[in-house]
Amino acid sequence: MKRTRQFRILPFTFLISGMLLIASCATVDVFEKNVAIPNHAWSSQFTPEINFDITDTVSLYNIFVVVRHTDAYRYKNIWMNLTIQQPDSTSRTEKLELQLATDSKGWLGTGMDDIYEHRIAVTSLQRPVPLKRGTYRFKLTNVMREDPLEHVMNVGIRVEKAK
Repeated sequence: MKRTRQFRILPFTFLISGMLLIASCATVDVFEKNVAIPNHAWSSQFTPEINFDITDTVSLYNIFVVVRHTDAYRYKNIWMNLTIQQPDSTSRTEKLELQLATDSKGWLGTGMDDIYEHRIAVTSLQRPVPLKRGTYRFKLTNVMREDPLEHVMNVGIRVEKAK
């Protein structure tokens, strides 16, 4: 009786192992980098710069701004300048207002304990967008009236292939 069970379980184990092996060989189509804000107080003088290399020019991409803050953050939004420098050295700067909370729902991001993370699409870009081959440079600048902006832990960029 025990021998029969072993032979039934063995093919199932190989099947699961094979599926995990195949899944582990897939490429990850997401790049995300976050920069820690010193002392959780984002000064307008501190402008994190994030570099990202594009090799696949056939795919389309979605670009997100990532913000992590504590529950003590005092505003429902955050204003920042996003400068994107393309591989051909052309650049443009956009002023973004990112909605972080509403009166009815509270914080819109995901939370754990008193830390909230928001991944907000850059809506000024027609989504999704093609990107050129080479290195992109993203620069994030705090343009809120409060300087330094308290309780902001990290800011970053997320670039993912559109499905």
